[in-house]
Amino acid sequence: MSSNEIPTREVARRVFAQEFNDAGYTFKESDDERAPVYLLLPTGERANRVFLVGTLTEKEDVGEDNEYWRGRIVDPTGTFFVYAGQYQPEAASALRDLEAPAYVAVVGKPRTYETDDGNINVSVRPESITEVDAATRDRWVTETAERTLDRIGRIDDEGNEYARMAREHYDLDADEYKDAAIAALESLEQADELSA
Repeated sequence: MSSNEIPTREVARRVFAQEFNDAGYTFKESDDERAPVYLLLPTGERANRVFLVGTLTEKEDVGEDNEYWRGRIVDPTGTFFVYAGQYQPEAASALRDLEAPAYVAVVGKPRTYETDDGNINVSVRPESITEVDAATRDRWVTETAERTLDRIGRIDDEGNEYARMAREHYDLDADEYKDAAIAALESLEQADELSA
């Protein structure tokens, strides 16, 4: 990289918890040790960063020597787990200070780890955690549903290398994510009807 090239951040992908938790395959696109690590989403998109909004339902300091916060964040399709410690001071501080339940917006990096029984679990290492309102959460659900449905619409496109990779690595039915996106939208409509 020349000295006048400014590194750019990867776009944070909007993804529902159900799809995020089904992902587990990671890859790099170059041999450079500093190359970004991508999580392959089952709907055929790569994600080096994710953007999620949901309800922080619980938080806990799970660190032994230093603070290491775990947060549980729920969206209409499932649960995200976020972990923040000394290397994510702003996010750790936000988790420490927030009172559950609260709507939060999180931008972070997907992380995978293999359990003792060979399963792959995914979590988010947050770069930022911000308390938001219900309208922001509702907008995120709507936009994430649209992005999910767009990805599903391109999953059979032979020119989509990430969709091809997803078909190779995951034995999953894209209709599950379509159904989840539609159910997430319907949950907003039901909430609107209840509050009317």
